[in-house]
Amino acid sequence: MNPATAQAEVLVDELVRNGLRHAVLSPGSRNAALAFALHRAAYRRRLALHVRIDERSAGYLALGIAAASGEPVAVVCTSGTAATNLHPAVTEAGHAGVPLLVLTADRPPELRSAGANQTIDQHGLYGTSVRWFDELAVAENRPGQHAYWRGQTCRAVRAALGGARPAAPVHLNLPFREPLVPDEPAAIVPTESDGELATDRPEWCESLAGRPGGRPWTEFAEAPREPARYQPDSPYGLVLLAADGGEHDLDWARRLGWPLLAETGGVGHGGETLLPTGMWLLELAEFVRANRPDLVVCVGRPTVFRQVQRLLADREVETVLLHGRSDTWPAPAHDVSLLADSVEPAGVTPDPAWLDAWSAADRKAGEELAAALDRESGSHGLVVAARVLDEIPADSTLVVGSSNPARDVALSARARPDVRVHRNRGVAGIDGTVSTALGVALAREKPTYALLGDLTFLHDTNGLLLGPHEQRPDLTIVVCNDDGGGIFSLLEQGDPAYAETFERVFGTPHGTDLAALCAAHGVPHRSVGIDDLGDALRYRPGLRVVEVRTARDGQRELRERLSEAVASAVLG
Repeated sequence: MNPATAQAEVLVDELVRNGLRHAVLSPGSRNAALAFALHRAAYRRRLALHVRIDERSAGYLALGIAAASGEPVAVVCTSGTAATNLHPAVTEAGHAGVPLLVLTADRPPELRSAGANQTIDQHGLYGTSVRWFDELAVAENRPGQHAYWRGQTCRAVRAALGGARPAAPVHLNLPFREPLVPDEPAAIVPTESDGELATDRPEWCESLAGRPGGRPWTEFAEAPREPARYQPDSPYGLVLLAADGGEHDLDWARRLGWPLLAETGGVGHGGETLLPTGMWLLELAEFVRANRPDLVVCVGRPTVFRQVQRLLADREVETVLLHGRSDTWPAPAHDVSLLADSVEPAGVTPDPAWLDAWSAADRKAGEELAAALDRESGSHGLVVAARVLDEIPADSTLVVGSSNPARDVALSARARPDVRVHRNRGVAGIDGTVSTALGVALAREKPTYALLGDLTFLHDTNGLLLGPHEQRPDLTIVVCNDDGGGIFSLLEQGDPAYAETFERVFGTPHGTDLAALCAAHGVPHRSVGIDDLGDALRYRPGLRVVEVRTARDGQRELRERLSEAVASAVLG
């Protein structure tokens, strides 16, 4: 066994012992030893191996699996620009707290700074996006290497999982010298079925065996930490459930009788105090003035709605952030007065009239919104989002794309506590979302749907590149195709004053035939109107794309009509 093979086999074995169940691999030459080791582990059913030819899609696939499972997932690539293509997914993982293990192969030191092909400086390649970086020494057949390899692997997994801190991506750079392939071709596919690494190697100077019983090389005893609890002194509070807030126990909100407003509207969360129309209510300045809270508990990081930022920036309202596990915290308006892990409701007597006022407004707004959306004859993204939420089955997962879908899902005001939601809100980019959705579907192993805009879909069509040996998840991708950047028509640049410039540099029409694109990838495609969307969303196993042609024109007017309808219903 040559040094590169030995090191790769030991690393993969130790990763499995540390809980690795999924690895995503992009093909290359310098990472060949890792590719062989991962293939052998997958053959022994020690892990699931997913192969993707595009590193950017591979990174987001790993991100989706890790985010949905909460477990570390390895993404492995060769050297050079292959490694740089992982950077977007690493950035998202860093801001979203996802345990991504990035293993990049590299040239040995003697080939660096010497003009060797496919060689760049990979030290600290991902900057502050990763919690921990290390480069292993080039493998050698000498005593002490085996323990070093296993120990550093444990460090990497520990850093990714975070312990008392949130999860985060880590980066291991692995320089390999040739030979990069096993010395014994017959051993590439193992014949033994016990799942253990072959350790009787007379040519190797020390045993390559791990700890007995499949244990990790280094284990960690968790030190108990007293959670920081916030005890409010007023019964008049609001709860804002933002990105990554779903991990918190919110029973205290029910006990306090505080309205719960979520950035996903009524989707993905339940509870007696959840108000699906919350984002609409916060737009009503008159209603908020009459029902101004003394304090707002923000759970997670708000990312989508400007009305949320306005409320948090109100100096008459105290802002408490449940984000106590991190040494950094989100506060774009620098408005947080207190950080905590949870809320202790003891000592506060709820005022039923407080919740009743907000709940009554929510009921009125919800009834009017449902009726108004039913009256809409135009095909707009918000109407599609409402229909999708009406039709997808219980216990399914919905991956929501950035830009308009993230807003449309919340503004549709549908109550779906039986649906799990995933959003790439770490940095809220549109890239890699198709691959993320595939990863979420593979991890959840339940019917999964994705609601995306056309530019988000086109940005990651390589996510549809699945080889004949790759698992196809049960994923239905719904594409709202308005032939361009519909979100911009709702922003300042969508003002008619900028019409001469808008279409080319913001609207960006593309005219792409999505049916032909899907056919080229061998992915079933169906184009439907609003009336046929229900049938198209009936659960069918496998990967497929449902396209709904939507209109960019009229979005601003639709939002204004709905806002006026809500205001009329709530304010009278």
